Amino acid sequence: MTSTLLITGAAGFIGSSTAERFLRDNYIVIGLDNFDESYPKWIKELNIKKLSDNSNFTFIEGDLTDQSKISSVLKSYKVNTIMHLGAKTGVRHSIENPLDYIKANVLGTSILLEECRKANVKEIIIASSSSVYGERNKIPFKESDDIHNPISPYATTKSMVESIAQTYSKLYDMKITVLRFFTVYGPKGRPDMAPYIFIHRICQSQPIIQFGDGETSRDYTFISDIVDGIFEAVRRTSKWQYEVINLGNSEPIRLSDFITEIENIVGKEANIIKEDRKEGDVSTTCADISKARRLLDYNPKIPLRKGLEQMFDWYNSLEEKYDA
Repeated sequence: MTSTLLITGAAGFIGSSTAERFLRDNYIVIGLDNFDESYPKWIKELNIKKLSDNSNFTFIEGDLTDQSKISSVLKSYKVNTIMHLGAKTGVRHSIENPLDYIKANVLGTSILLEECRKANVKEIIIASSSSVYGERNKIPFKESDDIHNPISPYATTKSMVESIAQTYSKLYDMKITVLRFFTVYGPKGRPDMAPYIFIHRICQSQPIIQFGDGETSRDYTFISDIVDGIFEAVRRTSKWQYEVINLGNSEPIRLSDFITEIENIVGKEANIIKEDRKEGDVSTTCADISKARRLLDYNPKIPLRKGLEQMFDWYNSLEEKYDA
């Protein structure tokens, strides 16, 4: 029997990329998205338009906090599994608007899980974030590390989501996997993140802002590697009750080196404006992916240079560039 997968946040960067992968494997995919204003709606509409060419894809515009909508979707489409990617993202924006993040991430996930309980949907994969680890010197970050010292509202909401998910798994016999993503980039990448901003601004001979001294580092993970991990998590979640798994590249890159890589790929020198590090930014992220290797046969394949080259090729193919 063909499996029906509900993907929340299906119009976004990771959501639409994930939907493409499952459609290639003949899943029936239901995409849900509320077109959050974090970046222009037309970008997400373009993602959905490309997915809609496949007869196995159905798109529904709706908000996770609309309980009657979620109930209706789960009942109408006989969903087997959920890949929950819908969320408000971004550390810096969460500091300015914390209540928006609490509503979208904590309340939205709680409503989704409650309606899954009522509809007897037992297999759920939930996107979390490396930000839950907060500021720490010990690397790599392990799933067993303490996550009770987040330094942004966004990180706090993701930590709360994990706790709520674990509770539902125990109480209601749900098979739940939490995937902690580490700085995802690639084609269709979010326009509010550094990879797109830097490529766009360097190409347009516009200045880029470097927050801090350039020594901060991030575990950049290419989108296809993340989607591979998601795909295996969906296939295997029924094997365990509750698991938290890092999906990263396990190779942190310093900000100054990251900028140099983009300069080399674009073929232009960046005009760098240096500013102080922003509140909520951590010094480094680095995933211990041994658990992902063991449970998901996860093996990231795309090094930073190759991933940025693919992102640059995609950027050049855009008919309309969105400013950043």
